[in-house]
Amino acid sequence: MYLAAESWPDLDAYFENESLALVPLGSTEQHGPHLPLATDHLIAEGFARAAADRTGFLRTPTINVGVSPHHRQFNGTMWVDAPVFRDYVESFTRNLAYHGIDRVIYVNAHGGNVEHLREVGRRLRDEEVLYAVEWMWNDSIPELVDDLFERNGPHGGPKETALIQHLRPELVHDDRLADARDGGFPEFEASEMNRHGARTFYDAIDNTDNGVLGDQTDATAEKGEQLFEAATDQLVQLCEWLDDQPFEDLLPKEHA
Repeated sequence: MYLAAESWPDLDAYFENESLALVPLGSTEQHGPHLPLATDHLIAEGFARAAADRTGFLRTPTINVGVSPHHRQFNGTMWVDAPVFRDYVESFTRNLAYHGIDRVIYVNAHGGNVEHLREVGRRLRDEEVLYAVEWMWNDSIPELVDDLFERNGPHGGPKETALIQHLRPELVHDDRLADARDGGFPEFEASEMNRHGARTFYDAIDNTDNGVLGDQTDATAEKGEQLFEAATDQLVQLCEWLDDQPFEDLLPKEHA
């Protein structure tokens, strides 16, 4: 069920009988020369829509702009400052609590949002408003991601390319995949980004001239479909697990 497509009287039965909502979040930021700036929020929205359709749980409108200042040097990237993002998401989520929702899954597809969504979830749980948890699609299926791609990357790489090839193929510049690989950082290793235990860079452009990492030529729509179906299964299982939990078990424990 998509909240914004319903009239308010038609939502009465949902809020009377259900207590879970899916909130998709992403970003509007550069994803190299081959992918749209909408990549992250299109992926988040796709997963939230599929899980909502399969489970019947409520899906909210998508939060399209996230914490992305580390991509600001590339044309069109949009971002909000981290404290603003946290306050906005918290207020947005409190709206749901007002209507009777007491558990929320942040269906997230942007790494820059993760720590801030965790902080918002802690705030709301500590105040016993509701229980909110962050879900990141690739973290739910790490073995499959590793199996499908020889040279993966955390941003604009083959896994995100494959998903957009599956979800919105008309937005992918397939003729630029080799340029994306050759102008980026195809042999990404997280350890190479650190110096003596310190993360010494702040912006994507410090490491990659065109904003992407990994080998985009390794992506196909078929691989994207595999990723999408497997991660959707995980999200559905998370929805069902969370729906089954007694609310009091989700709240902070008493002092030891």
